[in-house]
Amino acid sequence: MAGKPLRVCLLTYRGNPRSGGQGIYVRLLSHELRQLGHEVDVWSGPPYPELADGVRLVKVPSLDLWDETALFRRPTLRELRDPINVSEYALTVTGGFPEPLTFSRRVARKFQREALARHYDVVHDNQCLGPGLLAMRPHLPVVATIHHPVTMDFRIAMKAAPTRIKRWGLRRWYSFLRVQTAVARKLDRVLTVSEASARDLQSDYGIASERLRVVGNGINLDVFHPLPEIERRADRLITTLSADSPLKGFPYLLEALAELRRTRPTLELKVIGSPGLRTQTAKLVDRLGLDGAVHFTGRVEAEEIARAYAESTVAIVPSLYEGFGFPAGEAMACEVPVVSTTAGALPEVVGRDGTTGVLVEPGSAPALARAIGELLDAPERRRAMGIAARERVLSLFTWRRAAERTVESYRELIEARPQTNAQAPAC
Repeated sequence: MAGKPLRVCLLTYRGNPRSGGQGIYVRLLSHELRQLGHEVDVWSGPPYPELADGVRLVKVPSLDLWDETALFRRPTLRELRDPINVSEYALTVTGGFPEPLTFSRRVARKFQREALARHYDVVHDNQCLGPGLLAMRPHLPVVATIHHPVTMDFRIAMKAAPTRIKRWGLRRWYSFLRVQTAVARKLDRVLTVSEASARDLQSDYGIASERLRVVGNGINLDVFHPLPEIERRADRLITTLSADSPLKGFPYLLEALAELRRTRPTLELKVIGSPGLRTQTAKLVDRLGLDGAVHFTGRVEAEEIARAYAESTVAIVPSLYEGFGFPAGEAMACEVPVVSTTAGALPEVVGRDGTTGVLVEPGSAPALARAIGELLDAPERRRAMGIAARERVLSLFTWRRAAERTVESYRELIEARPQTNAQAPAC
C-alpha cells in the first residue's frame, strides 16, 4: 500500500540487544522501517537498545530495579519523589512485575507534558500493554505487537511449580497480566507474529479477530548465514536457553541427550545462554551425569551464535510453547537441520512436511532422542534439510517482509481513523 512516509513512535519497555527478543525485534524492525523511508523514534526504558543509523532513541529512564546480574537495588529518596517510581518500587518489593505498566505511564506523561501527539502518525507498542497506551489512544492510533500470550508462560510455570509458596509467587509475579489483557482488548490494532499466537490471543486475551493482524518476524540474515570456512562437527547438538523457564522444555532435551549418549558417548550439547548456578536445570545436568557433555556459553554476541551453529550437527528447539521461534529460524538460516516440537508456532517456522526440519510432540524426551538419533545417522539427509531450511527462511522470514506488512497495518488503521493533533491527557 503506497503513501507518504509515516512518523512512527515505537515503544519498548526494555531494549536490551543481547538478552531476549525485545531488543532484537525493535532494532531490526526499526531499521527496515527506516529503509522503507519512514521516520522512526524508538522510545525505550533501560537497558537501552542499539539502533541503526537514522533511527532516533528517546530514553525513558526507569528505576531499573534489576540490573544485568539480576541483583535488586534500592531506589534513592530523590527517585521516590516520583509517584510512578513509588508504585513501581512498592509492587516490585511485594513480588510483582510492574515495569511494563509503569513504562507506559511514563511515556503517556511525557506525551502530555510536551504535546508530542502531533509529532507522530502512529504509536506502536512492543508488548508493554500498559494503561498509559489508553491515554494516548484518543489522539493517535495505537498498535501493539504481542509476540505470544504470556498466559501460556503462566500456565506452564504453574504446572511445574513444586510448592504452594512457588505457585503463590508466580501468581503475584504474573499479576500484570490482568491489566495487560484489559488494555489489549481496547487498542486499535494488535499485531502478532504467527497464526498460532493469533488463535491463542483470541481465546486467552479476548481480542476480536478483526482487530488482529499476523505480520510475522524476520531473521537477521546479515548475521545468520552459512559459514563454509568453519568445519561442521558430527557429534555436536546445539540449543538456546535465554531463561531457566519450564516453557523452554530444556529438561526433556537433557533426558534425551542422556539416552543418546548410551550409544554415542562423544555426543555433546552446546547451550547458547545459561541457567545460572544452583538452578533446577543445573541440578538435573549433574543428576544425569552430563557435566562434561553440556556446555553453557552465557551471554554471547549474535556473530558468535552464528559460528556456534556453523560447528553444530543438529539444532534442537524443545519448547513447550513458542509464539514464533527465533532459535529455529536462526539455525535454519545457517543451514543447520532442526529438530523441534510442534508447540505453538514452531510448525509455521520449521515447516510441516519434513524437508526443512523434524517435528515431534512437546514434552517427550523419547521422541526427541528418536528424531535426533535418526538425523545423526543420516548425513546426506541433514545436508539436504539444511539447504531447504535456509531457502524457507529466505522466502518467508525476512525483516523487509515483516516491515512491509507492519506498514500495511499502520496505513489501514490510519485511513480508517484520521489522526488528531490534540494533546494526550495526563495519565
